[in-house]
Amino acid sequence: MKVTVTFLPDDRSIEVAKGTTVMDAARRAGIAIRSRCGFKAGCLMCKVTDRSPSGEGLAPAAELERRKLAGQLTEGIRLSCQARVAGDARIEVPEDPLKAAIRRRLAEAQQEDELW
Repeated sequence: MKVTVTFLPDDRSIEVAKGTTVMDAARRAGIAIRSRCGFKAGCLMCKVTDRSPSGEGLAPAAELERRKLAGQLTEGIRLSCQARVAGDARIEVPEDPLKAAIRRRLAEAQQEDELW
């Protein structure tokens, strides 16, 4: 059975089979999520936030993910390499730190240009 995963803030959607990891769905949708551990829940860089309105977009966290995230699960934080899609989901992907730094620097440069 296919379900729809929508990635925020890009508002890009893709249909995937139930049980697909959020990381796999993101890659198929062309959404970059950082990871260093080869998707083994070791680096904790692939955190995303579940923004599904019903809270049923993702399957409950397995033991490994529960141990790694501890109290963050109650805030909707999940590891995209471990979280599996269970229904229509809305997933917020944080901005890449390098892109954020470049965006900030460009904004500063634009402000400086406006002063002249």
